[in-house]
Amino acid sequence: MAERTTSYQWSARGFIAPGVIMVAVVLYLPLLWTVFLSFTQYNGLGSPEWIGFDNYVDMVTDASFVGSLSNTLLWVVGTLIVPVGLGLAVALLTWNLAGGIWLRLPFLIPYAVSGIGVGVIWSFILSSGGALDQALAVIGITDPPRWLLDAPLNTIVMILASAWQGVGVNALLFTIGLQSIPKEPLEAARIDGAGGLRLFGSILWPMLRPLSAVVIGLSIVASLKTFDIVLGMTRGGPGRSSETLALTMYRETFNNSDYGLGSAIAVFLTVITLIASVLYLRQQLSRKHEM
Repeated sequence: MAERTTSYQWSARGFIAPGVIMVAVVLYLPLLWTVFLSFTQYNGLGSPEWIGFDNYVDMVTDASFVGSLSNTLLWVVGTLIVPVGLGLAVALLTWNLAGGIWLRLPFLIPYAVSGIGVGVIWSFILSSGGALDQALAVIGITDPPRWLLDAPLNTIVMILASAWQGVGVNALLFTIGLQSIPKEPLEAARIDGAGGLRLFGSILWPMLRPLSAVVIGLSIVASLKTFDIVLGMTRGGPGRSSETLALTMYRETFNNSDYGLGSAIAVFLTVITLIASVLYLRQQLSRKHEM
């Protein structure tokens, strides 16, 4: 019997070995190499030169890095307020309506557009003298704000552009959650006179909490890694006023050929993403345990 168990275990290990090896080669080895490079000075040629924590010191003392960190945190807050909040509102407003799926469809279509595509579209709309400025000129507004040139306005309008892409999928996820709620508690609450905000706060939101934890968690991680929309709309400019951490990492690594500093920023971004994810999940799990 013990021999059979051992044989079965080795067979199982043989089946999972290719997947484990693939994950190690594709994920863990590059991660370890990035961590190593973050402690070196390396321009892509020759051998990396060990310099210890110098890259991390340069990173935290650089004013541009502090600006990128501030913009990234603004993205986190804006993403939670706008795309998640609007997605929940669209789901609630179209939930029990006849033909609600057709009302949600226009919000869902932009999700099929890539981040770079969204950046190009909204850059055409918001650039100086672009489509929005021309439309405002028709109604007599000849001195509109410089949407993509003034900070932090440029970051705010990029968050709104990102919301245009993300509202639909959030609305779809919340609609799935609403449709999974049993009818009996809703009917009992309506009989007791609950409606509107009271129904939402007492019945709908508590039952949506497990799904909302997933939606909010994914939004936090995605906003921390924001890259493509910023690249497509402003390339981090003017200057570096609208850069995020991901774009700063890209600039230092591939534009400036400073692989050590770029790796340090990548490690920092990975760490804060992991910390944010773990803290959020622990909070949700503790709240579930209390309930």
